[in-house]
Amino acid sequence: MKPDPLNLIITGVGGQGNVLISQVLGRALMDRGFKVAVGETFGLSQRGGSVQSHIRVSRRLVYGPIIPEGQAHVVLGLEPLETLRVLPLYGRKGISILTNSRPVPPLNVIAGEAVYPPPDQIKAALSELSARLWWLNATAEAQKLGAAIMANIVMLGALAATGLIPAAAPEVERALAEVLPAHRLKRNLTALRRGMKLV
Repeated sequence: MKPDPLNLIITGVGGQGNVLISQVLGRALMDRGFKVAVGETFGLSQRGGSVQSHIRVSRRLVYGPIIPEGQAHVVLGLEPLETLRVLPLYGRKGISILTNSRPVPPLNVIAGEAVYPPPDQIKAALSELSARLWWLNATAEAQKLGAAIMANIVMLGALAATGLIPAAAPEVERALAEVLPAHRLKRNLTALRRGMKLV
């Protein structure tokens, strides 16, 4: 695996399912024999607040859970503006980004204190600041399955299909089955596979 450690940030807003993704990925990677450190949530974890999860993956060592500044290799964004906000602190040359394109306006925008940037501007900025960008409407795909909340699992499937992490579809599916209750598994596996097809 190159680089070692591999540093992944999952970002979004509270209630979008950051922690679930980090739990599933952590299990999938450990099942493959990697050493994994997961910093579950940094930020305002209440619904609507900005949140981040850090995942550090290595063949050799267990690293601290907080990714050093300028050292993220992959960003998985559940919300486009939150994805952009990660880059000034953690971005680096060669970074790869996957983001859900559906905006979730922050509280200051809802209150009329700020203006949400046009999505085209966010997309252009992400494209300029990354080596590779996947701009995906995961929310629309999740809505087709009957639940917009499953956009996080659609994005997880997309990540698994890119080859950016050393865990492929079978490991991620097994980890999802370990984490979710049986009555939720079938729909989430469908969402995961829908995300894989997006990339």
